[in-house]
Amino acid sequence: MQRLIIIGARGFGRQIFHHAKQCHGYNKNYSIAGFLDDKKDALPDTKVYPPILSSVENYEVQRDDIFICALGDSRQKKIYIDKILAKGGCFTSLIHPTAILDISIHTIKRGTIIRANAVVGCDVSIGEFVTIQPFAFIGHDSNIGAYCQINGHTFMGGFSKLGEGATLHTGAKLLPNKKIGEWAIIGAGGVVLHNIPAEVTAVGVPVRMIKK
Repeated sequence: MQRLIIIGARGFGRQIFHHAKQCHGYNKNYSIAGFLDDKKDALPDTKVYPPILSSVENYEVQRDDIFICALGDSRQKKIYIDKILAKGGCFTSLIHPTAILDISIHTIKRGTIIRANAVVGCDVSIGEFVTIQPFAFIGHDSNIGAYCQINGHTFMGGFSKLGEGATLHTGAKLLPNKKIGEWAIIGAGGVVLHNIPAEVTAVGVPVRMIKK
């Protein structure tokens, strides 16, 4: 049996602990060994959660380890994933059984998290290390780049595209055929009516760029 190790022991990390227990394969293909976090007191109740094993920097990867990254910031996620990959670590994907997927599971790459009640339409492409939060809706033929963070109750219309590392905060909506550039951020509740360039933050209804 493989040992699942969660990168991040704070709020999102604890959510992913419970998420992992609800996914297919728990206690059959994998058990949850613990967390990696540099904040030793990050866990509020050690009777509920497995231990913090180490920081990412100090952890030595074991043969039966598999990893999932529970960090909500796309840039930080890439930093810590790269640290584990450099040590030879392998990542798995965790897809909640209530998620509705109109795509082949083989098109979902490593490190992907798809949470409860998310809906992913047909012919969608999902890059590696993507997080899709509960009740997100991904329209047909959309393209999601690596490391993207798609938060709860968001909407992506058909043929929309997220560049690598882009973030949609809670309730953001993309009209069909709209593109979000690499590492751009769309604020909570934002409505995207036009393409958004790379590495900017845009908020509002409709969204307007507020900073690069």
